[in-house]
Amino acid sequence: QVQLIESGGGLVQAGGSLRLSCVVSGLPFSSSKMGWFRQAPGKEREFVAAISWSGSSTNYADSVKGRFTISRDNAKNTVYLQMNSLKPEDTAVYYCAAATYQYGSSSWRYDYWGQGTQVTVSS
Repeated sequence: QVQLIESGGGLVQAGGSLRLSCVVSGLPFSSSKMGWFRQAPGKEREFVAAISWSGSSTNYADSVKGRFTISRDNAKNTVYLQMNSLKPEDTAVYYCAAATYQYGSSSWRYDYWGQGTQVTVSS
């Protein structure tokens, strides 16, 4: 049974920081691409950041570049999202996701999702 459990969300003032964690079980974490997504009220879920299985490659949404950092610890089956200089528009439920490689299309697909953790940034 695959489980992704996020933690670390909360209420913070604008300009503050939070670190989200996601502990993964039930899949080969060290060979999985991992990502963070978010969904604000009334909006569609959007990509935030992703990290390769080795941690050597990362990419970010333009809206969070320079403020957020994704990292992973394969020994702990955990992926992190360090969020600095938070803005009210970062308010959303943040989801951790694990991707599996699709050999037919030579691409990664996010197949597994956590339940989400709420991040609220006050102005």
